[in-house]
Amino acid sequence: MSFTVGDFVQRKTGGPKMTVIDEDGEALICSWVELGVEQRTEVQANEVNLYHEDDDFGVC
Repeated sequence: MSFTVGDFVQRKTGGPKMTVIDEDGEALICSWVELGVEQRTEVQANEVNLYHEDDDFGVC
């Protein structure tokens, strides 16, 4: 699956809803806000899925 800047993703193992802010092939740079501070991490595209919500809550 390919992702583009602006996509919302979540690690397959759970975790926060992240925004793809840069992509380079299979590497994605993602950000999210935790306690009012922006966090960033690099993940491989095969480690995440597009984010979706079940009812009123995200998938954790």
